[in-house]
Amino acid sequence: MVGPTRSKLKEAASQPLHSSGSVQCRRRRRITGAGEPETEEEPHGEVEKSELPLPVGRRNLPGGARPCSPRRTRNLNAQKCMQIDVVTKALFLRRFQFLSCYLEQLLNKLHVLRRRQFSGRATICIAAFLGLLHWIHLVTLFENDRHFSHLSSLEREMTFRTEMGLYYSYFKTIIEAPSFLEGLWMIMNDRLTEYPLVINTVKRFHLYPEVIIAFWYRTFMGIMNLFGIEAKTCWNVTRVEPLNEVQSCEGLGDPACFYVGVIFILNGIMMGLFFVYGSYLSGTQLGGLITVLCYFFNHGEATRVMWTPPLRESFSYPFLVLQMFVLTMILRTSNSSRKHFAALCLSNVAFMLPWQFAQFILFTQIAALFPMYVVGYIEPNKFRKIIYMNMISVLLCFVLMFGNPMYLSSYYSSSLLMTWVIILKRNKIQRLGVSELNFWLIQGCGWFCGTIILKFLTSKLLGVSDHIRLSDLIAARILRFTDFDTLIYTCAPEFDFMENATPLRYTKTLLLPVVMVITYFIFKKLVFHTLQLGAFAALAILIMRLKLFLTPHMCVMASLICSRRLFGWLFCRVRFENVIFSLLTVMSLQGCANLHNQWSIIGEFNNLPQEELIQWIQYNTRPDAVFAGAMPIMASVKLSTLHPIVNHPHYEDADLRARTKTVYSVYSRKSAKEVRDKLLELHVNYYILEEAWCVVRTKPGCSMLEIWDVEDPSNAANPPLCSMLLKNERPYFSTVFQNSVYRVLKVN
Repeated sequence: MVGPTRSKLKEAASQPLHSSGSVQCRRRRRITGAGEPETEEEPHGEVEKSELPLPVGRRNLPGGARPCSPRRTRNLNAQKCMQIDVVTKALFLRRFQFLSCYLEQLLNKLHVLRRRQFSGRATICIAAFLGLLHWIHLVTLFENDRHFSHLSSLEREMTFRTEMGLYYSYFKTIIEAPSFLEGLWMIMNDRLTEYPLVINTVKRFHLYPEVIIAFWYRTFMGIMNLFGIEAKTCWNVTRVEPLNEVQSCEGLGDPACFYVGVIFILNGIMMGLFFVYGSYLSGTQLGGLITVLCYFFNHGEATRVMWTPPLRESFSYPFLVLQMFVLTMILRTSNSSRKHFAALCLSNVAFMLPWQFAQFILFTQIAALFPMYVVGYIEPNKFRKIIYMNMISVLLCFVLMFGNPMYLSSYYSSSLLMTWVIILKRNKIQRLGVSELNFWLIQGCGWFCGTIILKFLTSKLLGVSDHIRLSDLIAARILRFTDFDTLIYTCAPEFDFMENATPLRYTKTLLLPVVMVITYFIFKKLVFHTLQLGAFAALAILIMRLKLFLTPHMCVMASLICSRRLFGWLFCRVRFENVIFSLLTVMSLQGCANLHNQWSIIGEFNNLPQEELIQWIQYNTRPDAVFAGAMPIMASVKLSTLHPIVNHPHYEDADLRARTKTVYSVYSRKSAKEVRDKLLELHVNYYILEEAWCVVRTKPGCSMLEIWDVEDPSNAANPPLCSMLLKNERPYFSTVFQNSVYRVLKVN
């Protein structure tokens, strides 16, 4: 929920701030110290006036006035007037001559920058600056959207909705444990997430980022405490009625600030990688700058880390950028060193460990590389080493994730195994004496069919055939298959088809036209990047969330417009500087408007109904009371109250989906007695009912009643249970708490 902004108080003298709408004022005072309370208010509708520079030796006058001297008049004759007219014209012409010279110098610098080769030291310095710039951009957007620095600890936890709150809860468990190892043991033997089951959450939820950040936080706080350095500053924040006063802390000593700070630093480094990647691919640092500018101009289509920091792709995607950069170096270099292949393996591991969907992205990469191997675009020895490094990375992830069978039963691992088999049997296939085209078709059909068959066999053998993966969602999109589980995913906006307006937004910044022109001219010279672009485009069209792969890859491809190796024939006829300068000018028209729209988002998090619910649970229920409800609120209940829950937003596991279906039966047409009995089997004590879920409909066919009518047509004629419970919940339930959004039902 976004509301008006709050002002932050400091010890310095207050200055009027810009206000763009209704502004809510907060008063802050330090918790420690005997000084007077510090206050600062924002005036409504006032704009700060910049002070003019004062002449040397003069003092400031009251009211911001400045000393003036009376004007002196002169008697000018006609000759002097003509001289002044001549001088004025000369100055006027010189001003335009200066502008012309400035533009010419700028074009010359662009030409020099284009000719400059890929130099390590200068490139690293520019990459570091761009990484810092992106970090500042992310922090600014995040703070503007939520006013995070002024929120209390509880409010900050409530901003982590759905699965974000679930992931952050394990970070909180580790840092609040007596020691790091005890905290690690607690999340590896967790009984609160799927009560009464004991699960290894590191294995199930890919929690290595939380484990590493928690270790860094404990180490950082240990060092700060050792030297007696304050790592955070706390304030009492007075909120408007009826909200009470809360404590708000800033600095890296605050767990939430440290957590999101690490994520933004990682994604800042990613921008530096994009510059290096674009510079290497195009052969000029100007190409890297075009990649970065395209990313900024299309920032809203390229990432959502500034709105949802704890999501898995926030940790995972930067390592995919590194992996693709290393792979590009291997493909371009005739004799790649062992360091390159080792870096490929490690970047694969870093990409796969944090995110359960990462394996399918790497599968598309293998699907792009294999045709190149078949037709001879890649040296067989080099391709063999690439496959071996990928296989080693899968085995490393399997071990590090405590034998998670998902790594061995994916399309990615199956495709690697089939590729390895074809590499071994390729000579035998050649001895059949078939034509070159048939030789290619045999290998391609064998790889495709073998990968699918092997994937289903390994899934059955390892007992993970019922788990939902990204490939299952894509298959459901293509085949238009619907059931309860797929509808829970595909009814969410981020899992919908790509919006019709997305290609138009790409076109307005010229990203799409430039990439289409580049793809047309360079298909035979950069086959891998073109095939990978096609795979990312298909994924983004089917699932909107996967735009995070398509848009950045398009930005990288845009750097090739500066490649002399690819477009040298064009720049012999047309001046390179004119083309690039005109292109960037047109791009910046809509790109700057997009950035301005992002910077103009000003809001403040405030969710009083949820805050009331959390506080009621903390003070009015036993610590071992078990809760059930909609997946988003369950993550918040576990994070902020540490009460056991029976379902949560990490929906991929088959057993968890069965539990969630039982919990969501409250929004079906089943009888109250049947639902009550099923909840008691899960040891549920309290059910959190949300009235909005009874009637909300994101799009046709996506209300809970419509989803249940697809899943349970036998009860389609019965009245909705949710509406009945809102009118009269007895005798199977009893209301113990109620506000404008939530109603807590005790299961009798």
